[in-house]
Amino acid sequence: MSKRQFFFGIILASLFGGLIALGGYSLFNKNNNNELQSQNTSNVKFTNYALDTAGFTVPEGMNFIYAAEVSTPAVVHIKSTVKSTAGNMQSPWDDMLRDFFGESPQQRPRSPGQATGSGVIVTEDGYIVTNNHVIENASEISVTLNDNRVFEADLIGVDPNTDLAVIKIDGDGLNHIKYGNSDNVKIGEWVLAVGNPFNLTSTVTAGIVSAKGRNINILQRQYGIESFIQTDAAVNPGNSGGALVNLRGELIGINTAIATPTGTYAGYSFAVPVSLVNKVVDDLVNFGVVQRALLGVSIANVNDERLEEDLDERNGVYVLGVNEGSAAIEAGLEKGDIIIEINNKHTNNVAELQEIIATKRPGDMIQVTYIRDGKVKTTSATLKNMSNNTQIVKRSGILEIEGGTFSNLTKEEKETLKLQGGVKLSDLGSGKWKEAGVKEGFIITSIDKRAINNTEDLVATLNAKEGGILIGGVYPDGGEAYYGIGW
Repeated sequence: MSKRQFFFGIILASLFGGLIALGGYSLFNKNNNNELQSQNTSNVKFTNYALDTAGFTVPEGMNFIYAAEVSTPAVVHIKSTVKSTAGNMQSPWDDMLRDFFGESPQQRPRSPGQATGSGVIVTEDGYIVTNNHVIENASEISVTLNDNRVFEADLIGVDPNTDLAVIKIDGDGLNHIKYGNSDNVKIGEWVLAVGNPFNLTSTVTAGIVSAKGRNINILQRQYGIESFIQTDAAVNPGNSGGALVNLRGELIGINTAIATPTGTYAGYSFAVPVSLVNKVVDDLVNFGVVQRALLGVSIANVNDERLEEDLDERNGVYVLGVNEGSAAIEAGLEKGDIIIEINNKHTNNVAELQEIIATKRPGDMIQVTYIRDGKVKTTSATLKNMSNNTQIVKRSGILEIEGGTFSNLTKEEKETLKLQGGVKLSDLGSGKWKEAGVKEGFIITSIDKRAINNTEDLVATLNAKEGGILIGGVYPDGGEAYYGIGW
């Protein structure tokens, strides 16, 4: 055999062997192709993947379907109607002031108006929580359920200091929402906002918790409590009073406000945490008025620019002053103390401290941890109410101030006198009221032109006053009256 013949023989043998190997691989791959495909198909998903939630609980973070299905039936659409009025009561000085400044918008006759918002059913028998500003001054409140049934609602009570209100419809076995725990909510956690923006009923949007304990200075009240949950879930006009829920469909907040230069959603929304909601609802249902507990201190954040001293602490609440006869002074707190914990919960700022105290009632005892002269100390304090005692005040109960006994107006009294609110002097003894010439039956509706709707407003306003004040109101026969009192 020549060398040339030998060389071509090797090439042919190599080609033949390669063909056999290729054919064998193809045959093997063909036999196993279906098996490989069946193994990998379950791991390949379209990017619009949605898990069927029927029959089991969705793991957290998977999607929003379960939370939406659980919470949407419990969120209602609220329409509140404010009847026209002939104008607010005017003081004897209003005519003179009008000559200089012109007519005030508050003095002009008001046309009938309607506001819309959202609410959340929290019990199966029809108690609904919403924002105070949704139903404020309403003469009629209409509630539309998710299934389009319409009810007229009764006002149970309001708390302007947290911008919350409770209304009630007649029902049984209603879809309602379960309370979650806002203390356990984490920054970065997924949440849903459920409500009726722009009258688009049963709308759900999603976002994450951006911050907690946020004070945005929107309530503008001496005893206003602002410790909002901040989210980037889209919230717009009409969402007020709606639900902020976690992925388990539990209520963790009531959507209340947005930060916006335009009046519509611009990136951030704010919700009252459910820790406050739960307490306020319970108080209004059981007592008719919120039981406001006070530690009795004036406070500021440790990084507040108003503080003259440069503090080493970067977190905590600085005590600017302690009120006489308060829970704080009895607990031994002093000006300059830095409160760092209440009941083992960190108080990094004023909002967090206020939120913790606002969940308590007069008579509750708390443990206060604070720093004084660089040393950490702990004391116990029994919280008091705005009258510096531990009594529980009921709507129909008695409130005594400076020789006068006061109570909130009944619904019938409001309707008869066409008043939105007021506090009635039912019994008059010796004291400032009698010295000023006030008579029994007088209904206080304003102090220094600030509206007084209930006994809580009365106490809060009087506690903030010093010097002469102007009391405005009416008698049961409709006669208006004003009194100057030294306070």
